[in-house]
Amino acid sequence: MFSKETEGSRASMVAAIEADVADTARLLGKDALDPQVREAMLTVPREAFVPDDLRRFAYQNRPLPIGHGQTISQPFIVAIMTDLAHVQDGDRVLEVGTGCGYQSAILAALGARVFSIEALTELAGAAAERLEALGYDRVTVRQGNGAEGWPDEAPFDAILVTAAAPGRVPEALIRQLAPGGRMVVPVDRGGGADSFLFGPSQDLMLLIKDAQGRVEERSVLPVAFVPLV
Repeated sequence: MFSKETEGSRASMVAAIEADVADTARLLGKDALDPQVREAMLTVPREAFVPDDLRRFAYQNRPLPIGHGQTISQPFIVAIMTDLAHVQDGDRVLEVGTGCGYQSAILAALGARVFSIEALTELAGAAAERLEALGYDRVTVRQGNGAEGWPDEAPFDAILVTAAAPGRVPEALIRQLAPGGRMVVPVDRGGGADSFLFGPSQDLMLLIKDAQGRVEERSVLPVAFVPLV
C-alpha cells in the first residue's frame, strides 16, 4: 500500500508527464498517453529506484543520477518510450540499458516478459536484486554489450534502448526485432558524449519492422541520453 502523500506525488508526476505529452503532441503524433502506460506510471514506485538521498525528488519530472555516471530517465521520457513501443501483455521485450531497473519495472507492469542488458556489472547486479525484491519476476537482467542484443532470446516484439547509439542503430538490434515489432532508440547524430554535455544533438527514433522485414523509421523528438556503453 502507498501512503496518501506518495499517491499524491505520483499523481502529480503523471500530471506533469501528461502536460509534456500535450506540449509535444505534434512531434509524438498523439496528445495523450495510452491509459495502460498511464496506469503503470502511477503504479511503479519510482522512489525505490533512486538513491536514498534523492528519494525526496523521486516524483519530480526530471532525470536523477544513480551513480557510475548514469541516470534514471525523466519520467516523461520513460512514459513516451513505453507508449511508442506499443507494449502489450505477453510481449517479449528487450531493454538495452537496465540502469536502476525502473524502465524494466514499467514494462513488466504492462505484462511484458522483459530481457534487460546492462553494460556495467555493478548496476546490473543491483537492478536484478531490486527488481526481485519488488516482485518483478518477469524481468531477467544480465550484464553484457547491449549493442549486440540478446540473440538467444530473439526475436522481440519491442526493443527499448535507454542510451544513445552513436550515429546509427546497431544492426544486431534491428535483426532481433520481430516482424511487426517496434524499436524506440535515441541516436546521437553529433559525436557521442559531447552532445550529452553540451545539449541534445540526439534524436529519439521509432523503428517499425513490417511483415516482410522492411524497416521504417522516423525521428520523434530531440533528447539527451548518456552514451550507449
